[in-house]
Order: sequence, then structure tokens, then C-alpha cells
Amino acid sequence: MCAHGSCSGFSSWLGRVRDRPGHRRRASLVGHAGQPTNLDDVHSDFVDEVSAAQAVELLDENALLLDVREADEWDAGHAPQAVHIPMSELNRRADEIPTDRTIVCVCHVGGRSAMVSDALNRSGWHALNLVGGMAAWQRAGFDVVTDDGAAGSVI
Repeated sequence: MCAHGSCSGFSSWLGRVRDRPGHRRRASLVGHAGQPTNLDDVHSDFVDEVSAAQAVELLDENALLLDVREADEWDAGHAPQAVHIPMSELNRRADEIPTDRTIVCVCHVGGRSAMVSDALNRSGWHALNLVGGMAAWQRAGFDVVTDDGAAGSVI
């Protein structure tokens, strides 16, 4: 099973996105020969990555920070600038992701967000993965907050 049980919804979304007119069809990133078998096995070779400091610079240039963690992780703490669309909800909420901005994807340590970045890139967006995820964001000294603005934590 994938981290937080979110693979099945993502796979469905990815399949639908790949079937859009004008988009090349590629093999799924997960579960095929020579590819990872689950999200925990995704490595950085699949997507372009940025550090937390680079992500902040991109946010200053109008990039969108897309947090793809599940609700309990988001509730515990997130980047104040982030937009929350859990990976498990991307299937039905893809239209909320702007196509005219760079998307910096983040999860806990980078596995889920790497998959989302790859899928978005193959589907017409310009997406980057925040290497090390929210754990790296917090280690770099950037704010982690709850919805009410109080100090949060990364789980």
C-alpha cells in the first residue's frame, strides 16, 4: 500500500490526465519493470528538484507551493504560503492547479510530491519537487504553521 493510502486515487487521476487530448501517453511511474513499486521507493531521478531556499525564491516570483500531504499532516503544520490539495484528492481537484505558474510540490519527505511533480509535468504543468519535503523546509528554518497561524509541526 502507498503512503497514507493515496496511490489508488492518484493513479486514477494520472490515467485521466494522461488521456487528455494533446498529451503524450507514457507508462505509469509506479509498478512497471525498472520503476518503483510504491511511493516510498520514488527517487529524485524522476523529477527536477529544488531546495527549500530555492522554493522560497520561486514563491517570491509567483510560483505556487502545492502541499500534497493528507489532512492530518496539513493540520499539524504547513508552510504559510502553501495551497493544500492532498494527493488522494488530485483526481477531482486538478482544475484548481494553475497552468500559468510554476508549481512547487511538497509532501513530508519528497516521495509523494515527486510523483505529483512528474505527473503534472507530463500533463502540461511546470512542476518541481521540494527535495526533502516539509522536513527539509522546517530544517531550513522556514515557518511551519497551523491554519490559525500558531506554530505547527511536521508529522
